Amino acid sequence: MSPLQQRPIYLDAHATTPVDERVLAAMLPYFTEYFGNPASINHHYGWEGEAAVTQARETLAAAINASPEEIIFTSGATEANNLALKGVAEAYFSQGRHLVTLATEHNAILDPMDYLESLGFEVTRLPVMSDGLVDIEELAAALREDTILVSVMAANNEIGVLQPLAEIGQLCRDRGIRFHTDAAQAIGKIPLDVQAQCIDVMSLTAHKVYGPKGIGALYVRRRNPRVRLAAQLHGGGHERGMRSGTLYPPQIVGFAKAVELGLAEMEEESARLRELRSQLWKRLSVLEGIYLNGHPTQRLPGNLNVSFEGVDGQALLLGLQPVMAVSSGSACTSVKIEPSHVLAALGREESLAYASVRFGIGRFNTLEEIERVAEHVISTVEALRKVGAIAR
Repeated sequence: MSPLQQRPIYLDAHATTPVDERVLAAMLPYFTEYFGNPASINHHYGWEGEAAVTQARETLAAAINASPEEIIFTSGATEANNLALKGVAEAYFSQGRHLVTLATEHNAILDPMDYLESLGFEVTRLPVMSDGLVDIEELAAALREDTILVSVMAANNEIGVLQPLAEIGQLCRDRGIRFHTDAAQAIGKIPLDVQAQCIDVMSLTAHKVYGPKGIGALYVRRRNPRVRLAAQLHGGGHERGMRSGTLYPPQIVGFAKAVELGLAEMEEESARLRELRSQLWKRLSVLEGIYLNGHPTQRLPGNLNVSFEGVDGQALLLGLQPVMAVSSGSACTSVKIEPSHVLAALGREESLAYASVRFGIGRFNTLEEIERVAEHVISTVEALRKVGAIAR
């Protein structure tokens, strides 16, 4: 393949990841050979599908220290988040109509919160500290007698910051308030334990951990305390009546395999990713006017989010495109030409928020690629600054 035909180095693992070949191999038989509907319990083909789903449910439950019956399959984290927030709000509105979240949450949390607000619920959107972490004391002060839900994401999709789930969970448990976390970016990358962290509802997805797109799950606690959800999709009573719709065994099998691999390789892979991230940051730090966004260590191993002073954000991304695939923030909102709401919440001025790059280092990236990326970023930033200086 000639240099002109080479694809850019992929460094956008927070947007999505390629399906691992081992995951694909596990999925393939369920497209053609074991194709039965898991709900068809009167014949062999349905039993095969049901068995595959049951095994996957057990794998996912074990990954977060839950029971299989507490795993509800969805089309992805966005649906899981909507089911969690709207489902809790509808089920418990007679007990209170106050919900709490963070200003740095994904739009799949913030938009449903806006919707619930339009229905008469009250939403408190807490600020974060300059490193992206929530102030636990400020969170505690925001809780009220009528608070029915707190939703704080496990790992931020833009800056990779890991929130103190166990502290938040215990705070909510002590107050008798349900705690939901969007763990789309966290599953298979950091340890998750719904018992130790006092998590009542958790949203998951496969495609951030080398699984297929279009499949996610929602953990819903069944005991100590039991959490009720009002269904948002009706028509068949699947998934304990919480999410109707025919289950898709190939995706479900792939989801479970991806998480299984992530857990098995987590310690070694996390160390490798931290080393690559450290090398990239070390190389980029030779530039003046460069700022790290988010906590320096309490973040996903493969996340590096930086802002560059004195460059135009759009020009920077265009300059990087021939060599690397990166984003300026969440891929779900990148079509909007506006600064990241996450970086704004950290206190970054607008010009720096525009000129930010999210490097999402993944399973298949190499040190050689990181070196090449660093060289190109440095040369691009320096060239843009010279152009800007001449223009002034």
